[in-house]
Amino acid sequence: MEHTDPTEHPRPLLRRPWTSLDGEWEFAADPDLAGTVGGIAFDRTIRVPYAPETPASGVHWTGPLNRAWYRRRLPGRAGDRRTVLHLGAVDRVCDVWVGGAHVASHEGGYTPFGIDVTDHLADDGADLVVRADDDPLDLEAPRGKQDWRDEPHEIWYPRTTGIWRTAWLEQVAARHIADVQWRGDPRTLRVDVRVELAVPVSGARLHLRLRTGERLLADDVVRVDGAVVERTLQVGDGGFDDRHRLLWRPGPDPALLDAELALVAEDGEVLDEVESYTALRSVEVGDGRLLVDGRPVPLRLVLDQGYWPGTGATPPDVAALRRDLELTRALGFTGARKHQKTEDPRYLALADRMGLVVWAEMPSAYRPGPTASARLLREWPEVVAAHRGHPSVVAWVPLNESWGVQEAEVDHRQRGLIRALAAAADALDGTRPVSANDGWETLGGGVLGIHDYEQDPAVLGERYATAADLERVATGRRPDGYLADLDRAGVAGRAVVLSEFGGVALRDPADEGWGYADATSPEDLLARYREQWAAVHGSSALAGACWTQLTDTYQEVNGLLTMGRVPKADLEELRRATLGEA
Repeated sequence: MEHTDPTEHPRPLLRRPWTSLDGEWEFAADPDLAGTVGGIAFDRTIRVPYAPETPASGVHWTGPLNRAWYRRRLPGRAGDRRTVLHLGAVDRVCDVWVGGAHVASHEGGYTPFGIDVTDHLADDGADLVVRADDDPLDLEAPRGKQDWRDEPHEIWYPRTTGIWRTAWLEQVAARHIADVQWRGDPRTLRVDVRVELAVPVSGARLHLRLRTGERLLADDVVRVDGAVVERTLQVGDGGFDDRHRLLWRPGPDPALLDAELALVAEDGEVLDEVESYTALRSVEVGDGRLLVDGRPVPLRLVLDQGYWPGTGATPPDVAALRRDLELTRALGFTGARKHQKTEDPRYLALADRMGLVVWAEMPSAYRPGPTASARLLREWPEVVAAHRGHPSVVAWVPLNESWGVQEAEVDHRQRGLIRALAAAADALDGTRPVSANDGWETLGGGVLGIHDYEQDPAVLGERYATAADLERVATGRRPDGYLADLDRAGVAGRAVVLSEFGGVALRDPADEGWGYADATSPEDLLARYREQWAAVHGSSALAGACWTQLTDTYQEVNGLLTMGRVPKADLEELRRATLGEA
């Protein structure tokens, strides 16, 4: 089996050799929606996977784009192997043609999809054409922080149209492994695995190995008749050492179980081989705390919006993802809340290996309505499916601050959407808590996320000091008039997290950027940061908190780092303040 690095692979949890299609493609802008697949004039080039609005793309489009066209040549047939085209993310409605034939449509700008294009390839290849429609004025579309105006304003940033994540190819047999889903139980040291095949097979064998380092933990062979195989594997000896060393926990030395799977035909032919990984890790809420493997985990999180200078929502490379996680740890945080975007799967693979936790969030729609609800209910399950295999992901956030459900207090349909999105995460995963509507106006879920940009640390400390204080917050109206919980259900056993606070900017007075408060110097920023974290650490009841934010993001300049990842105050002093040591 050819080994691949999961932190470099665009699909870390199901890896085969792959070929990147990133690089120069032909491109055409079509703001009037007038082009046709055979008639559009490709009059420039673009550097994939960067969105055309970014300088890195080479296009640097300004204003509404509406529709983007892409074209490049695909290689010819790979013998008797099938060729699968993968698009990591295309915002927002995508159609694909190969050799002039329409082969796929996909709606949703934040999830990956693949297409078997073999039957449309000639021996010398075929033209691939991708069309992306993304109406900037469609406020019922899940769009995260993408602005609908020509220029970014307030908390909204430049748009991300078309291809914005890696495009790639892989060759597979007709009979191959299509998906692998894992669930590890740290209490019993058992691993459940579900393997889905592309087509039903008869009389084949599935060979599965689990390792940690050089130690072989499981070596299983099972006959396959059908398209789904489910197995339970016992790993370790059940003793004290294995119950400690084999578990994934946040921190510098998380344990991962590397997997090799082989599908072998009855005559001994190896049909498919893939690599994957999993972990023995549980996440639950107990006694008002987030528990990983049954033990409380300190939630010192940072809001991470995942934008970079020149490349926008797409990281410039894997090293940039690694650097963000290294800075997150260096600042004393135990993880990140990825805000209003889905992140590159390689970020999650790195977090898995670095022992940092991640809250996974659905990019919001802005205008309530049946169209927005239908779109969210369709795309959110795809987001859950794409993230659920990563042990670093410890919480789901389907909605933020009632964006797209602004009338939920009086509209039962919007309440129903909040509940339905939370229920979808439970149904498709069920191993992580949900913050159903993070910020305010939540319903149910295992996490009660509260956003509060109060700048007076004394007021902040008093507001969340004790369990009784949290109960008052959870049953009443906030100072801004919102209910923390639409049912006024109280804490009700949930972990209460101050999931946005801070937001202090340090900027040049001539700069048009903004924050929730302004520091006058690096020393002032550090002092404010230290005092606000001290108020959080003084609470006996909060399960954790999330500082806004890791980096400046365009005009929102309240990052601890500039958008170029330069610290605004002494890094070590910031770390000590995060830990409550200052």
